[in-house]
Amino acid sequence: MESILIDCVQKSLNHFMHSNAIFISQRLCAHFPSETNLQLLAVCYLQSNQAYSAYHILKGTKMPQSRYLFAISCFQMDLLSEAAAALCPANEPGAEVPNGAPGHYLLGQIYRYTDRRKSAIHHFKQALSMDPLMWAAYEELCILGAAEEATAVFGEAASFCIQKQYINCSTPPNLSAEDCNVAAARHNVSDDVSPRQLRHMQGLKDIAANSHGSSIIGGTSGQLSSSGSSNMSFYNTPSPMATQLSCVAPPPLYRNVMPNGPNLSTLNAENSPKSTVNSIIQAPRRKFVGEGKLRKISGRLFSDSGPRRSSRLSSEASVSANANATVVSGNGTNSSFKGGSKLTPMTFRSMTIRKGQSWANENIDGGIHNDVLDVSRLNITSTTSCSSAAIEAKSYEQDAATLQLGGQVTSESKVITGASEILSLLRVLGEGYRLACLYRCQDALDTYLKLPQKHYNTGWVLSQVGKAHYELVDNLEADRVFSLARQITPYSLEGMDIYSTVLYHLREDMKLSYLAQELISTDRLAPQSWIAMGNCYSLQKDHETALKNFQRAVQLNPRFAYAHTLCGHEYVAQEDFENGIKSYQSALMVDARHYNAWYGLGMLYFRQEKFEFAEHHFRMAFRINPQSSVILSYLGTALHFLKRSEEALAVMEKAMLADKKNLLPMYHKANILMSLERFDEALEVLDELKEYAPCESSVFALMGNIYRRRNMHERAMFHYGIALDLKPSATDAATIKAAIEKLHVPDELDDNL
Repeated sequence: MESILIDCVQKSLNHFMHSNAIFISQRLCAHFPSETNLQLLAVCYLQSNQAYSAYHILKGTKMPQSRYLFAISCFQMDLLSEAAAALCPANEPGAEVPNGAPGHYLLGQIYRYTDRRKSAIHHFKQALSMDPLMWAAYEELCILGAAEEATAVFGEAASFCIQKQYINCSTPPNLSAEDCNVAAARHNVSDDVSPRQLRHMQGLKDIAANSHGSSIIGGTSGQLSSSGSSNMSFYNTPSPMATQLSCVAPPPLYRNVMPNGPNLSTLNAENSPKSTVNSIIQAPRRKFVGEGKLRKISGRLFSDSGPRRSSRLSSEASVSANANATVVSGNGTNSSFKGGSKLTPMTFRSMTIRKGQSWANENIDGGIHNDVLDVSRLNITSTTSCSSAAIEAKSYEQDAATLQLGGQVTSESKVITGASEILSLLRVLGEGYRLACLYRCQDALDTYLKLPQKHYNTGWVLSQVGKAHYELVDNLEADRVFSLARQITPYSLEGMDIYSTVLYHLREDMKLSYLAQELISTDRLAPQSWIAMGNCYSLQKDHETALKNFQRAVQLNPRFAYAHTLCGHEYVAQEDFENGIKSYQSALMVDARHYNAWYGLGMLYFRQEKFEFAEHHFRMAFRINPQSSVILSYLGTALHFLKRSEEALAVMEKAMLADKKNLLPMYHKANILMSLERFDEALEVLDELKEYAPCESSVFALMGNIYRRRNMHERAMFHYGIALDLKPSATDAATIKAAIEKLHVPDELDDNL
């Protein structure tokens, strides 16, 4: 019953029938209460987004897998301290983190969000060293700015680790270490079964595991349930009589279980091996070989086999006639099993390895002469152990050359080649992502171009390329790339928050509105959808509604740093500086390297004329993103207001070199030069700037101010007139008109003003 319930739960989970899986798991735990079964119920709860239920049923459990599932529940409920305590108990400081690489990855995330950066980096690296294909761990290291070069991470050591995982045991990677040990020591297994039969048994176990996500018999994730009366060990050789002479497959996991054959207690009471064999063969009533031929063959079997073989079968027949249904175990010892097998005949009939053909049919049709009838090859005793060991070693080498990965048979050479191809791909992707996180965006773009076309033209890669163009303030190219990503993967929301910001800066209100509506219809519970909607309202100067949308994004995902930052921008736009500071600080608690929040705080203090605070936050943003010309421009401006003009000029030069398309540093440089009364240099900069931005009124207004300071009133009036003709904003227009009025005021009075 327990095995059937477990199998039903696994099937329900595989088919996303979560409510059915929860119901059956509850029945399982009620009838067979054990911690292993609780784990299965917790998995059902977690997959149906009921972390609170998994939290309550696993609280206080001690098994490693239970602690891992409990930590996941705590993490999803934002109970980070409890999650860390579950993975690393305080009373066991040297305890191993449960579940290997995933456990270290989860612990790294917990430490990251509790502001323990060094510990987080350590565990992410540990997870990556245990599983080189755990891309998520490398991604987190890149976000933290602590990732090594991808060529080192996905190099020879990673290749060796993958080969060790998939080749050394010559078994599928989802098997346990115990399974690997059994495969590596096959010649120590009982001589009752030939290498081919052992491979059949292993193959049947793999088929059952691949069909339902785990073994038909046992607990979750390939673990055997320890409850009830299922005290049976894995991978012990069954009796040759039950295995070879019946027409049904042997059980892949249990010993001391009679598969779909007759009960030994119902056999003929005679101790003759001949009668025993004939009765077992005839029980299923399937005449693949004529009954007369079977009699002749069986007689020849016992006449050809040695006395050791005959006496063995005779002893087995006499034992099998016991009224207590004593079953002969695979290692030749007698073990009493009361109550029979939990497996019904239908259980084994449901396991097939070919379309429309059971394992038993294939075994009898394809190999009856070699495996079923040649019994003399099966029970070789210890006197021929040397030849048996040689045969087993040869068969092990053959098995080692072919592996079963993901339900497909492959060879060692293909595994090595495949691992090399995967790692070469991850090296390019990883290096591109690492450079992007370091804001070396042009280098990242050059790296992504090395990808094959089929990988470059995918939604994730194109989103990363679009983000890189956005950071380079190339919004037109970013728009083009993001549009292409939307065409290829219209269902993906990766990078759509940045895409909406790109459209905001381009003032594409129609495209932004359309994007927001599309994202909302795709997934109303995604923060990217509400960020796009908020940007749409912010572009229309409806800051109150925009703030509500950004707050909705924060509510959906409190660990989305960009949503907190956008909330801060809207608070500042409404001059609510106190809440703006709180929002920026919340973003930095989620991601300390989110330079947008540092920049936002700098701008907030700059508006409050707290220039020292502004300088500090601009410098913090600059350390994270040293390529940003905008950050350098405002840092230089803050330094200028702090009367550190020479230092400000040096920063402006760096800003101009960082992005030649950004004209803001040139304007600020001219302004600083004017304040230092270096008028000629300032006019040279403005003349160059005028060529790039001929319609910018502020440029002509600043030139008018310089000419006025030099008492060249006619030229000043000329440039002020051009500035007004270019239709500046109302504030700028009022400033220009006030400057024109000063032209008619004597210099002495002007200085007093």
